[in-house]
Amino acid sequence: MTAALPTSMRTITFRLVGFLFLVELTSGILQGFYVPLIPDLVKHLGIQDADFNWFEAAQLLLSAIAVPVLAKFGDMIGHKKILLISTVLTAGASWWLAFTGDFTSFLIAWALQGFYVVWLPLEVALIFDRGRRTATGASQTRRAAGFLVVALEAGAIIGALASSKVFAAFGHDVTPTLFVPAICVSLVFFAILFGVPESQPLPGRKLDAGGFAILTIALLLITAGLGYLRTDGPIVPLVIALVVVGILAFIPFVLYERKQPDPAIDLKVIRQPTMWPVLITAALFGISVLGAQAPLSTYAGTDPKNGYGLGLESDVISYLIGAYLVSMIVGALLLPVLSKRASPRIALIVASFFVAAGYLLFLPLHGQVWQVIMNMVIAGIGSGALVAALPAAAAAAAPRGQTGIAAGLTNTTKTIGGSFASSVFGVVLAVGAGAGVGAAASYGGYVVVWLVCGIGALVSAALLFFVPKLAFADVESVEPEEIAAATPRG
Repeated sequence: MTAALPTSMRTITFRLVGFLFLVELTSGILQGFYVPLIPDLVKHLGIQDADFNWFEAAQLLLSAIAVPVLAKFGDMIGHKKILLISTVLTAGASWWLAFTGDFTSFLIAWALQGFYVVWLPLEVALIFDRGRRTATGASQTRRAAGFLVVALEAGAIIGALASSKVFAAFGHDVTPTLFVPAICVSLVFFAILFGVPESQPLPGRKLDAGGFAILTIALLLITAGLGYLRTDGPIVPLVIALVVVGILAFIPFVLYERKQPDPAIDLKVIRQPTMWPVLITAALFGISVLGAQAPLSTYAGTDPKNGYGLGLESDVISYLIGAYLVSMIVGALLLPVLSKRASPRIALIVASFFVAAGYLLFLPLHGQVWQVIMNMVIAGIGSGALVAALPAAAAAAAPRGQTGIAAGLTNTTKTIGGSFASSVFGVVLAVGAGAGVGAAASYGGYVVVWLVCGIGALVSAALLFFVPKLAFADVESVEPEEIAAATPRG
């Protein structure tokens, strides 16, 4: 039976989650605010629509590289300190975006704004550090992560709905419109500074600079190759060369890390059955949650005269996206309930099956608006649960002093999976495009997108069965005989 938390601990935890709720609300605003303004930003910068792909590619590249390093620094010197530093960097980049008007400066600022992606892993580590002291870190983290995802998706909805209205209120002037997200990030810095307690890092930690250097080179090569595929099309020799060399770079990385007393990434932890299925699930989950959203939007806007598509206007498509985001909120809130009634492992498996069902249902059901909404809601419930569950599960599986890097790796693998998927999906949809009405993408391309997302989620569910039954549970909620039964022999 789990002991009740002391009143002071409950108060601190509620206060901590409350202030971190504001941080994720701001993160959501950043992710939702700019999307409706993309056509106007293109005009503001004097670029082509396709050039905007470079901004997202650059931000994905930075986030894939920066998250592991910053998360590790959080484990070493305190997660609050790194949360503050990343907030300062994000705020500076947000203000830079507001005042710049040329492509190169905007590209750099947009990429640097991507430091916000480390916020959620650091928040999970902060919450788990607080809960670890009461032996309820796993359940507290899942519950809190669910609320943080609620904040994230609510912020995305608020940002998307507010940006066009703010833009109109400022007379369609880009500069003052972009003040809004910059102000939000600047204010949340003080919420962290005065409202969030610091974690307790282990003393005597050292940064494995060599390991992170090799890891950075590998991630840089892989994401750069996928970036070229995304922005310039299938430049096959260059793309293949960059990705292959990047993958091969992990060989010296593994050899080097095995010799380090305090490695950048502890490979012994990664090999545990509580960790590797979670990281692979995060990569496969990135395919749908990051790679499939643009294809779903373009499908909804495709003229039905092509024989497929819904022919919806942009304002109606925004309602579809809103339904998806709301369903993610529902999934995030259901996560701790299902984890308590069944188990954390079962919750992860069920969430993966929801994602699989949502995308595979597109194969027979995609001709009516209600069918697309139903599919997106089903996938959204699973996606919301996974967004909250994956970093929480990684933190619960990691030893003390490695919660930040463990949670951060779920973000990095998710980003790589999403970058790979969006790049490949772009090429697949382009094959046969232009033959129909309005230069629509090919129907076969959409079928490939739905199949890949659905099958990827099914593979995730299958891999999660390899996770031990008692994984990610609170220490006090596991009976001694269960621990003995789950302990490897020999």
